[in-house]
Amino acid sequence: MRVVLAALCLLLLTHAAMAQEQAPSAGDFGGAGLLEMRNARFQPDGTLEAGGSVRRQRRFYWINFQALPWLEATFRLSERLNATTGSGTTTDRSFDVKVRLIEEGPWTPAVAIGLQDLIGTGIYGGEYVVASRRWHDFDFTLGAGFGRLGTYRDFDNPLTHFGDRFAVRPRDVGRGGTLRLDFFRGRDVALFGGVEWSVPPVPTPWGDVEGLRAKLEFSGDRLRDERGGYPVRRGPLRGEAASRLNAGLQWSGEHVDAGIALVNGTDLLFRVAFRMDPANPPAAPPLRPAPAMPRRAGTYPALPADATESDRATAVFRAVEAAGFRAIAYAETDAESRIAVAEGGFRTLPQVASRVLRAVNATLPPGVEMLRVSWWSAGAEIGSLAVPRRDLEAVAASAASVEEAWSATTLSPATGNLWIGSVENPGPRLDWVLEPRLNLQLGDPSRTARYQAAGAAGARLSFDGGWAVAGAVQQVAFGNLDRGLPSDSQLPRVRSDYARYARDGKTSIPGLYAERIWNIAPDFFARGTVGLLEPMFGGVSAEVLWRPHDSFFAVGLDLNWVRQREFDGLVGFRRYSVATGHLSLYADLPVWNLYAVVRAGRYLAGDWGGTLELGRRFDSGIEVGGFATLTNVPFRRFGEGSFDKGIYVRIPLDLFGGTTRGVGTALIRPVQRDGGQRLAVDNPLWEVTRDGRVDAVRRGIGGYAR
Repeated sequence: MRVVLAALCLLLLTHAAMAQEQAPSAGDFGGAGLLEMRNARFQPDGTLEAGGSVRRQRRFYWINFQALPWLEATFRLSERLNATTGSGTTTDRSFDVKVRLIEEGPWTPAVAIGLQDLIGTGIYGGEYVVASRRWHDFDFTLGAGFGRLGTYRDFDNPLTHFGDRFAVRPRDVGRGGTLRLDFFRGRDVALFGGVEWSVPPVPTPWGDVEGLRAKLEFSGDRLRDERGGYPVRRGPLRGEAASRLNAGLQWSGEHVDAGIALVNGTDLLFRVAFRMDPANPPAAPPLRPAPAMPRRAGTYPALPADATESDRATAVFRAVEAAGFRAIAYAETDAESRIAVAEGGFRTLPQVASRVLRAVNATLPPGVEMLRVSWWSAGAEIGSLAVPRRDLEAVAASAASVEEAWSATTLSPATGNLWIGSVENPGPRLDWVLEPRLNLQLGDPSRTARYQAAGAAGARLSFDGGWAVAGAVQQVAFGNLDRGLPSDSQLPRVRSDYARYARDGKTSIPGLYAERIWNIAPDFFARGTVGLLEPMFGGVSAEVLWRPHDSFFAVGLDLNWVRQREFDGLVGFRRYSVATGHLSLYADLPVWNLYAVVRAGRYLAGDWGGTLELGRRFDSGIEVGGFATLTNVPFRRFGEGSFDKGIYVRIPLDLFGGTTRGVGTALIRPVQRDGGQRLAVDNPLWEVTRDGRVDAVRRGIGGYAR
């Protein structure tokens, strides 16, 4: 072993002149690594990966996100052997981070530092410092592990020279969910390392097989399982690994990889994972390709020679309705045509402008050179864009770039006022939808995933002035959410009775309310809603939002008085009621397309506190982020998980080929408790209006060509 370590050290210090750049591969528990040990490699910035691995008495499921070029984050659910009984399984949740310290250079290896089970029970808690070095098709790794990763005890912790506190590592598992602060503590430190070989293409009768990686590692984790009660020692530890060496073979394709390994000298492990670049995700071809841009008409063949502006407005309304929009108003001057439309199946204002012009170009007066499109949603104007007509025609004909059209674009404040003298298309309008719904709860201690699949029918009747009446009926089809654990909460049970709602509300009314959303001043928005606001609460909700169209921030305030609904999800109410509300700040950060949301106020259980949300939005529309809420509820009273937190991935559904503004959201909240819970109304103003901001419009300029 000493010879192997000496060889690894020598290779790590070797000049990199003969090194060849290789894409990193993933470890068995999420994140770039060897097998069970991490290395100092990182996936390309933004890479999103989800996968799982299976071995005897173990199943691991993870989501890994290359959150920043130098920061890797991993959330993992583990179905592991029950350390208390020595048989059966229990669910454990953990969160890891890895940070790059040094990039690989001519004479220096790549160096990274990592924290494992940073927020969790500590069962898998450990820290490491690791270095990696490439040489031809080989990638060598050497590191030092602490905590769980140091259980082979190769040498004493050198940090003990700086204080006795580094000699003691707390071993209380507790309820989990709290940030551990025992980093790099404990006397035991172990070395780990290994080598990864990028196998040359292997010829087969069906063609060459590329992307194979052979891996060999020696581990710093001595434990095969937690049968001895790790990290609480009770007598001699059992469940130790039979071997320190692990070996495996992995195949990596463009979006999927799979592997098999022999670990701990006894267990076969199988893994599979799927990954994508959120900035350039795989997307299905559109089910309905964009229509061609018609040429301007010198006359109006669909209209009589003496057609008036009102006649042209009727033709425009008919054309934009056929394109999937709701027509609101039309006006024209000698130089400009103004068209107000609502909704539609497109996510960005540039694509709305492109589709509107494609629909009406042959109808507009040929001398008009400027197109102004006012986009409305849920009753309010969210953006007003003016773009030269000729630029959009040139982009559609591939005679100009979208950047040229963007340079000539003007985005104006959203006022909610229609133009003087415009021809209006009055309501009301009825919209309806049939859709599947999935409610997912992850991390139940007795079951990794609980879910409920249902079908829902919804309708919205919209009137002029932003008024609307909306509602839905839902029928559960199948699932096991109704078999979730009963609530043991010490707080008002505002969310933790989800299993009771699932059991008693097989046929339910998720929402039924009257609402008004409108512009109260340029870039100021308001919402008032009354009725059954969401599946668990009904009452009155009011919100205002200041969202400057050309600024990086927005400020909102919501105030609500709500009463808890009956478990059957129909029209009855329970006795619990609460006043709740928040002051919210939304801000775009200046680097890496990051955004932040900060909220402060009173939550549904009557607790006071704040929520911090950080996310990253890619030009494709995909968003990845996380949030945490701390309130005046002590961790012990909060219960399992200690405080509310979660991660989410939002994926625009039009990536699957449809024409829709819909977004699929995967929310992973490790445990559903009652502290830090907010009301979930259907149309929060930030979500309604955010696509009318200059940042969102700039990101969507590719829509000019679609």
